[in-house]
Amino acid sequence: MRKSLPFLLLGLALTLPVQAEAQRAWSLNEATYITAEQIDEVNELPGVDRQIVSRNIGELNLSVGIIKRGPTSGAMPTGNEQFGERPCGVSEGTPSGARGIEHDHQTETYVIWSGEGTLVTGGQILYGNGFSDASTVTTILNGPSCSGFIVGDVKRIDVREGDVIIIPAGVPHGWAQIDDHVHYLSVRPDPQRVLPDDYEHPEVAGELR
Repeated sequence: MRKSLPFLLLGLALTLPVQAEAQRAWSLNEATYITAEQIDEVNELPGVDRQIVSRNIGELNLSVGIIKRGPTSGAMPTGNEQFGERPCGVSEGTPSGARGIEHDHQTETYVIWSGEGTLVTGGQILYGNGFSDASTVTTILNGPSCSGFIVGDVKRIDVREGDVIIIPAGVPHGWAQIDDHVHYLSVRPDPQRVLPDDYEHPEVAGELR
């Protein structure tokens, strides 16, 4: 199941030039194929959230990333939180037991690649801080976003390999419990084109078909 479900989401018509070193021009009349091996190659690299590819598909851009998370720490608000330099979110609310993020424009579809955990969605971000304009979160991954503890009325669901979750833009999301690991693809439609339309991760640049 792990291998078939992601390819249903990834076999999409994609276009525009890739990075200069790839010497490859993409057309709206062709698809991009990302193999399981290429996904694993990127996932083995350091980091948490790695964009694999972004393309212009006509009426919108579309990106695919791979995210890996280890065991959760169980961190909770201390009561001394304050807004940072880029304040966002709310100043009070019932803790959900999860830290998380919300994206101003970016809807995400998660496809659980391996592992399992308890995903929290909804509510608000407590004493959030936005990412800088130069952050890779803003420029490559998700566009303008707000990060912090999730509070308020939330949905808490146990997910495992093969599950699919659709998270609309503006909805906070994070992990309340991961015992070992959870790795998941994130398919990111970008109708406002806030992200590049010609990005390929250096590990696979020029190798996508």
